[in-house]
Amino acid sequence: MTALPVSASESAVRGAVERLAGLQPGPFQVVSCYLKLEPRDKARAKYLIKIKNRIKQVASDLGRRPLDHAQRESVAADLDRLRRYFEEPSRLPSARGIALFACGALDLFEVLPLPQVHRSRLAVAPVPLVRELVALEEEFGTILVVACDRTSARLFAVTAYDVAELPSLTALATRSGKFHGERQARKGSVLAGGFGEHSHHMRIREEKQRHYAQVADLIFQIHTQRPLAGLVAAGIGVDAAALLPHLHTYLHDLVLGVVRLNPKRVAAAEVREAALALREERERAWERAHAEAVRDGVGSGWAVNGIDATLKALERGQVRTLVADGRDDDLRIDDAIEEALAQRVQVDVVYDERARRVVDGLAGLLRFRR
Repeated sequence: MTALPVSASESAVRGAVERLAGLQPGPFQVVSCYLKLEPRDKARAKYLIKIKNRIKQVASDLGRRPLDHAQRESVAADLDRLRRYFEEPSRLPSARGIALFACGALDLFEVLPLPQVHRSRLAVAPVPLVRELVALEEEFGTILVVACDRTSARLFAVTAYDVAELPSLTALATRSGKFHGERQARKGSVLAGGFGEHSHHMRIREEKQRHYAQVADLIFQIHTQRPLAGLVAAGIGVDAAALLPHLHTYLHDLVLGVVRLNPKRVAAAEVREAALALREERERAWERAHAEAVRDGVGSGWAVNGIDATLKALERGQVRTLVADGRDDDLRIDDAIEEALAQRVQVDVVYDERARRVVDGLAGLLRFRR
C-alpha cells in the first residue's frame, strides 16, 4: 500500500510549532504576525501598506498595556525588525502567506511560509500565537492529485506546506494508433479487416478502463490509510476527467475539480499551484454558503451578526463557526479569531464580495439557539 510521506518542509514546520508552543511566559513579550501574500496582496506592495498600518496600531496600543519600560523597548525593537524584513521584497517566500514570530529577549526570529492565512494580523502576547499553524495543518489535510493518461498515472500528495510525488502506476497496454493487423480472410474482405480493427480498438478500450479502475482502487486504498481532504483529477483533453466515473462512491464528495495538465511532463510545483487554486475556489463557495447560513439563521436564533453580538456569543462558548470579514481592520476581529482557535471553533474568513456584504465585521453560526 502506498504511504503518504511527510516532507522535509512539513517536518520543519512541525518542529518549529513544537518549539514555539513549548515557550513558557516570562519577563518578555512575543510578536506574532500572520500576513497574506496572495497575488492581490503583492500587487503594488499592498501587503507592506497593510503590515505598516498594523504595526502602527499595535505600537499605539502598547501604551495602554501593563508593560514595563524594558518590555516596551524590546517590543518596539521587534516591530521595527519585522517592518524592515517586509520592506525587502526579495525576502518574501513564493507562498501565499507567511507567519513570523519575533522576540529579541529570546533571540527569536522565526519565519514560516504558509499556503494560506486566515487574515493578516499582528499581535503581542506573552507566548507565540501558534494556534493558526496547528489548525491550518488539521484543516488543510492532504489533497491527492492524480494525473492520468491511458497508460500511466502519477500521484501527488499536496499538504499545507509541500507537495510530494508518490510511486506511479503503469498499465500494460496495447500500442495505440492506427490498426495494422493482417487480414485473415481473402484480400479485399472489408468485413474481415473491419472485424480485426474493431477488436484491436476494443482491446485498447478495455485496457484503458481496467487501468482507470486500478487507479481508482489505489486512491481508495490511500484514503483508507490516511483520509484525504480533497481529490483532483488531471490529464489532457477528455482524459482529464476519465478517472471520475471509476471512483468509489465515498470519494466523489472529495473531488475539488479537474485540471488540464500533461501527466508525462507536469512538475510537482505546477501540481501544487493547480490544487491550491481549486481549493481556493471551493473556499469561496464555502464562504457564500456560510454567509447565507448567517442570513437565514439570525431570524431563527441560530446565528448572530455584528462584532459585539458575536464576541458575546464567543465568550459563552456558543459559536460553532466564526465568520469574519477578511478586509475589516478592526483589531477585535483578530482577537476573536485567536479566541475561536483556542476553543477549536471552525473559522471562516470571507473575502468573497457577496459574502462580505452579509457579514457585519463578525458573525457566528451557533451551537445552540439564542
